[in-house]
Amino acid sequence: MHDADLVVVHAFASGPEADMAKSALEAAGIDAMIQADSAGGMRPHLASASGGFKILVRDEDAVAAREVLEPLAQAGIDDESES
Repeated sequence: MHDADLVVVHAFASGPEADMAKSALEAAGIDAMIQADSAGGMRPHLASASGGFKILVRDEDAVAAREVLEPLAQAGIDDESES
């Protein structure tokens, strides 16, 4: 994936929530990555201050990715939508 082709489809307050979302997307055949500024995992609290754990997908997969993530939002898993 090239950075220019990526869009944020959602942001989560915690790493485990973002990991769960990434796994759901990959199970649906959508490549995804997590972007967070947590100082390489040494300062996880910094990720919240910088907008959370962001899920990025290719621009052409954004609509499908949001559909996959919708059940997580309905279940109350997330609290920082970038939709």
